[in-house]
Amino acid sequence: MNHIFQQRLAAVTAEHEQLLALKNEPVLPGNGIFERYKNPVLTAAHTPLFWRYDLSPETNPYFMERFGINGTFNSGAMKWNGKYIMVVRVEGNDRKSFFAVAESPNGVDNFRFWDYPITMPETENPDTNVYDMRLTAHEDGWIYGIFCSERRDPNAPAGELSMAVAAAGIARTKDLKNWERLPDLKSQSQQRNVVLHPEFVNGKYAFYTRPQDGFIDAGSGGGIGWALAEDITQAEVAGETIINFRYYHTIKELKNGEGPHPIKTAKGWLHLAHGVRACAAGLRYVLYLYLTDLEHPEKLIAEPAGHLLAPHGIERVGDVSNVLFANGWIADDDGIVYLYYASSDTRMHVAVSSVDRLLDYCLNTAPDGYRSATSVETLCKLIDKNLK
Repeated sequence: MNHIFQQRLAAVTAEHEQLLALKNEPVLPGNGIFERYKNPVLTAAHTPLFWRYDLSPETNPYFMERFGINGTFNSGAMKWNGKYIMVVRVEGNDRKSFFAVAESPNGVDNFRFWDYPITMPETENPDTNVYDMRLTAHEDGWIYGIFCSERRDPNAPAGELSMAVAAAGIARTKDLKNWERLPDLKSQSQQRNVVLHPEFVNGKYAFYTRPQDGFIDAGSGGGIGWALAEDITQAEVAGETIINFRYYHTIKELKNGEGPHPIKTAKGWLHLAHGVRACAAGLRYVLYLYLTDLEHPEKLIAEPAGHLLAPHGIERVGDVSNVLFANGWIADDDGIVYLYYASSDTRMHVAVSSVDRLLDYCLNTAPDGYRSATSVETLCKLIDKNLK
């Protein structure tokens, strides 16, 4: 039996190393706004073999997977000690998600997971599931991870096992290894998409929120909210001001949510968000940009019509099809922006742009006129300009 173990170990190890060392390349010519990269940067197959397999021939003679990984997606991101870091949502075959750190020397390939996943402390009311961490290196000196904490709805009727409640979990760290869990954010509504602004605003901690009536449906929640809290260690928001609204017959008519924390630029705060609409195939998630004022981050300056990124090709296929989601990007000192996005709740990709290009796109692309007639007007103006 030992020969089976050795053969499979050698074959699986060789395939794994080949995957980790695979060089990525941009897909050209692109649209001028960004360049997608050919290969996903993280998949379930990138996770370490010693996570998935018992490496002992005595206890695993057939070299079987003992801990199955279903997906690696919805990752927070930051630059850390010269490396490009993602805090990844790893989902096991058991449907439970957890966080793990993967790093790359260049931001586009060769991502490798740290040996151990993050051991996230629990609150007095333990989470059933945690996921979708946004990373913020705050000016107070801490790195914060804001994530969704999911628990079964205590008011669910007997036998109803799918009703859930969502809250914004808060943890902080200095080294991405040891995490201090703080109490969940208190608000009047359920929260699944909360992001911490990187700077104090009027001496307070500022949050981008997404008020929801239920676990899935935004309901009366009007869009992306803005709220201030006095104390991050007992974070509570009394009210939320909507700063990026939902609109009928747009990419975000059903719901929208902030992605990673915004990038500070000379012309304002650059935001990446997701928008959701219903279609015959179900829900369609896309990514879009908007810009807010530098001194007043809650004040909208510009928002191009439509999506920046939508599911394309294989990105449309996965556990939850036709979905792009982003909660991590990195702006390098040279202005290059690495936009990390997940497709269909399955894998991670990267698209590369720059602060200058994204600002140009935001400020010089027409906003949504909310009617077919205004779209035609916008197009005809461009045609006239080009044909004269």
